[in-house]
Amino acid sequence: MFNLFNLKTPLENLRIRVASAEALPQLSLLGLLTGLLAGGGTVAFRLAVDVDQIALLPSHQVDDFESLDWLERLLFPIVGGLSIGLLQELAHTYRAVGVVHVLERIAYYQGRLPWRNALQQFVTGALSIICGHSVGREGPSVHLGAAGGSLLGQWLELPNNALRTLVACGIAAAIAASFNTPLAGVLFSMEVIMMQYQLAGVAPIILAAVVGAAISWAVFGPSPAFFVPPTEMHSLLDFPYLVLIGFVVGILAAVYNRLMRFFSGLEKQRPVWQRCTAAGLLVGLCSIAVPEIMGLGYDTVNAILMGQFGLSALVVITIVKLFATTACVGLGIPGGLIGPTLVIGTAAGGALGIIGTALLPQEASPIALYAMVGMAAMMSATLQAPLAALMALVELTAGTYILFPGMLAVVVANLVAREGLHQQALFLMLLRTHGLDYHYAPISLRLRQAGVASVMDRHFVELPVITDREAALQALAQNPRWVLVKQDFQPHSVVQAADVARALSDEEQGSLNLMEIPAVREDIQAVSFYATLQEALEILDASQAKMLYVTRRIGPTRIRTYGVLSRQDIESYYG
Repeated sequence: MFNLFNLKTPLENLRIRVASAEALPQLSLLGLLTGLLAGGGTVAFRLAVDVDQIALLPSHQVDDFESLDWLERLLFPIVGGLSIGLLQELAHTYRAVGVVHVLERIAYYQGRLPWRNALQQFVTGALSIICGHSVGREGPSVHLGAAGGSLLGQWLELPNNALRTLVACGIAAAIAASFNTPLAGVLFSMEVIMMQYQLAGVAPIILAAVVGAAISWAVFGPSPAFFVPPTEMHSLLDFPYLVLIGFVVGILAAVYNRLMRFFSGLEKQRPVWQRCTAAGLLVGLCSIAVPEIMGLGYDTVNAILMGQFGLSALVVITIVKLFATTACVGLGIPGGLIGPTLVIGTAAGGALGIIGTALLPQEASPIALYAMVGMAAMMSATLQAPLAALMALVELTAGTYILFPGMLAVVVANLVAREGLHQQALFLMLLRTHGLDYHYAPISLRLRQAGVASVMDRHFVELPVITDREAALQALAQNPRWVLVKQDFQPHSVVQAADVARALSDEEQGSLNLMEIPAVREDIQAVSFYATLQEALEILDASQAKMLYVTRRIGPTRIRTYGVLSRQDIESYYG
């Protein structure tokens, strides 16, 4: 006979406590630890890339692929693509990596990310950026951050709802550490990955982002990613032109997403080393004429903001960067897709700014303003994440003045891409391209925020079908609500303790058959201690059982029962 009140270990109590979304002190502490892991992993990734690029590039400067001659620009991505492909061939498996992999694990595996995939992401992601492929670092960073939170939760054997929270914390910390943008990291985690705004549980995510940004600050300094000359919007007459910029960038975002889908569907039957080598060849050929498309491209963004490119150069950079990135990642290079949108949007906005200045030189604002607006609009329309894009714009440029014009262009770009050209959010589209989906119905999201341990009734005892009066009286002395009836050492059904007490008072014989006494017996099914309420509801629907008993394996042959749970308990949680 057993009930939960015999459990006194701190770790068991922690697991039960964090099954509730309201366990903010415990989740905040776990968020802090996740921020340390995710921030440290992201900074280590950045250092691995920076140190190797400084050693390999002739100028000994990060991301300065323009210093290579044309043959080196051709060979670098080809050798990198071949190396990435061969590494995966030698491992005899292709492990999914990146943001889409994280979304899949959240949607179908309750946020449980394997460490081997994260290790492969670190190595191949760093190699892709070092060799100049047209990718961003946020994809690997998101994967590494999410894996840090997930592996911490798995090591502590936390319930699935807490695991999802730690994954969100890791993603926020990774974005914060990668770009020095803590608030954008929080919004990205909630808007793009988790696809929900969970105000009650946002504190751990904020804390993780702060820790991630602090680690980045300690290593790389507090400077924003981009250096912007003093600029501001000169006149409200800019509004029509900002609408035009949003319209054009919305079209570019739709083209970006469609090309990404096209290249992702190409030649999947080909060996991975051939696809990665082909991607490197395409990037190398593009870089012969347009070296600015290689690598992260943040030096190119800074040059555009400082007005160092003319109209024709900006148009070429926009088109070639868009093609090179979608071909590169679509064919299998394990890099990010968000960083390149910043380059494409900045170049497109800068080009439109030059045109606007030529048409209306007296009323036009500085070209840098149009470039920054294009940056935010491109990121937002591609991801369908306006808040994350606007906040990233502010934190990347350290300029709040850009919010006013940026908001208008962002909304227009989103409407054009989503409503006008019927484009889904980039990562959701890629997930569906793989035959998967992300279910984000409000009730389902609400039920995933809580574990069964937060709602289960712990006032129960376990008794065998045939039990003697003395054992039954001792069990009822604990004032349980439920009696879990066991047959052949397995829970068989559940009855109310009041019915057992009534049978004891009515009968005088030495033993009691709990399957024959007058009582309402409910069919019962097992549910894992780690399960969310959404998983519990799915088990009830599939089994037609009336109640569940919550169990966890605590040894090779020992299974512990923690409580019982009814459909009414679940419905009352979200009702």
